[in-house]
Amino acid sequence: MNSAIAETLKSLPTRPGVYRMIGRNAEGEPIVLYVGKAKNLKARVSSYFVKSGHGPRIARMVAQIEAIETTVTRSEAEALLLENNLIKALEPRYNIVFRDDKSYPYLCLTREPYPQLRFFRGKPDRRHRYFGPFPSAAAVREGIQTLQKVFQLRTCENTVFAHRSRPCMLAQIGRCSAPCVGAVSEGDYARDVTHAERFLEGRADEVTRDLEAEMEAAAAELAFERAARLRDKIARLNRLQSRQFVASARDTDTDVIALVQENGLIAINVVMIRGGQHVGDRTHFPAKNAPSEPLPEDELAELLERFIAQHYLGREVPSQIVSSHPFDVEALTDALTQQARRTIELTANPSGMRRAWLDMASENARLAILARLRQSDTGASRLQALIDALGLPDHVRRIECFDISHTQGEATVASCIVFDQNALQPAQYRSMNIRSVVDGDDYAAMREALRRRAARIAAEDVPRPDLWIIDGGAGQVAVAAQVLAEAGLHDIALFGSAKGAERRKGFEQFIFPADETGRSPPPVRLASDHPGLHLVQQLQDEAHRFAITGHRARRAKAREVSLLDEIDGIGPRKKSALLKRFGSVRGIAAASLDDLMQVPGISRELAERIDAALHGG
Repeated sequence: MNSAIAETLKSLPTRPGVYRMIGRNAEGEPIVLYVGKAKNLKARVSSYFVKSGHGPRIARMVAQIEAIETTVTRSEAEALLLENNLIKALEPRYNIVFRDDKSYPYLCLTREPYPQLRFFRGKPDRRHRYFGPFPSAAAVREGIQTLQKVFQLRTCENTVFAHRSRPCMLAQIGRCSAPCVGAVSEGDYARDVTHAERFLEGRADEVTRDLEAEMEAAAAELAFERAARLRDKIARLNRLQSRQFVASARDTDTDVIALVQENGLIAINVVMIRGGQHVGDRTHFPAKNAPSEPLPEDELAELLERFIAQHYLGREVPSQIVSSHPFDVEALTDALTQQARRTIELTANPSGMRRAWLDMASENARLAILARLRQSDTGASRLQALIDALGLPDHVRRIECFDISHTQGEATVASCIVFDQNALQPAQYRSMNIRSVVDGDDYAAMREALRRRAARIAAEDVPRPDLWIIDGGAGQVAVAAQVLAEAGLHDIALFGSAKGAERRKGFEQFIFPADETGRSPPPVRLASDHPGLHLVQQLQDEAHRFAITGHRARRAKAREVSLLDEIDGIGPRKKSALLKRFGSVRGIAAASLDDLMQVPGISRELAERIDAALHGG
């Protein structure tokens, strides 16, 4: 411990706050090694230097500390919030981060005269009501289908809803009450919305009682058709009540979180319980700074506390959170309660049904670790076989593979897929729209894509790869080599994979760039059953799939709008007015002739031409 640190320890306050351990990187520049929070800064920070028995990871960190910075806060809960923000912003070397690249999906019920039921992902808008979050998009869509069957709420976009002149297919099959054409009154629809909200809150019995009362009242008034519709709704509700996949706002909402450390890996499984029903689970692995050695129990408990903070701060919080590892929950409970504006209960080592849920979460985490180990073993063995067969640098771990997709030069898209940690990393894939090339020049398209990627690598916006694989032959490889040389990325290995004239799998040739003398090594072919070849095939297939998906989406969007350009009498001004009024070509197609004629400059004759063009007439 140097004298500067010793002086800092003497002057530390006994108040709550956040501390930052400062070290230096390879270039000698100061960097933040670790960010932590403390109820008592003096006691917590001093423990790193006076306490023995640290795990290897913390011991390595302490040996690199050159300075300590602290920020005093009013409470431990406030320190927790600041710590969470600093970890996200600084990504310190010794903080283990569980990054969740995709936000959780929600089921949204809009606040409009005829509310819309829709899938939602992102930051909620306070004007609407949200139920969730759900562990997967499939759970949300299943919930929407459930509500459609019983309450027949609309799911169409507002532009379509406002301009329909006849019921849609969903109305014809009994999944929508067709408020767009006045088939249901605003009052009746509002009652359906209220019942749907109660159902979403887990109050299905209450909804059933209300519907039964309405049915009896309708029968007493001799409104037998209405009574029959209510009877059918009750029957559908009873059939579906045992399959309640939707989220609840009641106190029974619980997330059960289990941390498991096995075989050198750490996994955290989150099981979601809503309204007493298991709606799904999701397993999280460290996305940054995963420990290379087992952590002691006290560090595991601290890690789980940080995960819960990272996972819920700024997100929807269930009323109960069950943890597999005990820790001082007071600060985290206070922070989450303040955020949710209701009481949040955080417990460890539960009993009864919650113990059964916790055991299930632990088992899910163990199974996820086993699956990742199997995947990692396969990926590692294939990668090592490729390194050995092609004489690649031994340090190759992170691979980026590129492909180009277009249709005769139209809507050119480049894909970049990533292989790292012995597995594909879909969250790190990137798709690039190529705008400088309109004639199908694959070399020029590849050059633009690689230059854009190289610029991001050089700027350290993305992790530096060890190897580029280019889908193509000598021409594409020469382009890639030139881009790497221009960007000064000389340490990135490179080769191309050419499928040959018949583009048959198993006949790929690996093409390498020319050396300093300008001579190109001879192409290399591997046996069709070679593990290294299988890895390259996997990467090429994934790059091609991702590129063609982006290309088709871009082409479909361009062609949809271009349909209007093919209609006589539709110029840029009228096209802009139509899109502004109806939102999209789909909205224009759903509009009636009278609705189209309300757009300035659209006569009946032109409206009929638009209708015929968009409906294949």
